[in-house]
Amino acid sequence: MPDVWQEMNQDKPSNGPARGAFLLPNALTTGALMAGFFAIVSAIGDQPVAACIAILIAGVLDGLDGRVARMTNTQTDFGVEYDSLSDMVSFGMAPAVLVYTWALSDLGEADTMAANIGWLGAFFYAACAALRLARFNTQAGVADKRYFQGLASPAAAGTIVAAVWFSESRNIAPETVAWAVLVLTILLGTLMFSRVRYFSFKSWPVKDRVPIAWIFVLLVLLVLLAIDLPAVLLTVGLVYVLSGPVLTARGRYLQRRRRRREDIDAGH
Repeated sequence: MPDVWQEMNQDKPSNGPARGAFLLPNALTTGALMAGFFAIVSAIGDQPVAACIAILIAGVLDGLDGRVARMTNTQTDFGVEYDSLSDMVSFGMAPAVLVYTWALSDLGEADTMAANIGWLGAFFYAACAALRLARFNTQAGVADKRYFQGLASPAAAGTIVAAVWFSESRNIAPETVAWAVLVLTILLGTLMFSRVRYFSFKSWPVKDRVPIAWIFVLLVLLVLLAIDLPAVLLTVGLVYVLSGPVLTARGRYLQRRRRRREDIDAGH
């Protein structure tokens, strides 16, 4: 009998990942989901800074779960769908609730046009995040890994978080910037659903080693974050948001110029 069990065990493959490895990326996704839910609770409880920190934590965990899954070779369809649902809570609903409770609810008195515009603006952002995530899932196998089509929902959520946190750190009253925040919210929602291309850091670095200059840049960024975290986050967020239209415009310009050259060569 022992010989039979030994032969059966020898037939089992031993080169696959351990079963416990599948727990780690899903645990990170659950942590991101919990942080997003806590952000919603904090926003409703009039604690905008706590909500901002929770969304940032969700962003860090969301960035880790995918990388851990790829490193441990534990990517599954279940993990992809679970991650998408977590992103909807953390980077769709949580920022929408945060921006509404913090500023957009102050656009006007109850039952007025301005008040309706406030919650509709927050809903527009959440709906665009849902559409962005659904489109990303359907194009995951064919999309260019170097670029995002449309602003990624974590980046959009991070920009909202940075704007709210920066205003709180400067004691800026929400009602004084409510309309500006509404424009920012609608703009971010539109960019998420748009076809504007954004650089994806998922494919970076290409090699195991990076130029030492990038280490210096990282050091400077960490020092700046330690000096004034909200201001640096807002600056980085706005620069990244604006980089998409610039990258897209440059790509279209180069494409038109290449077509003109091809037409000229064909004419000769």
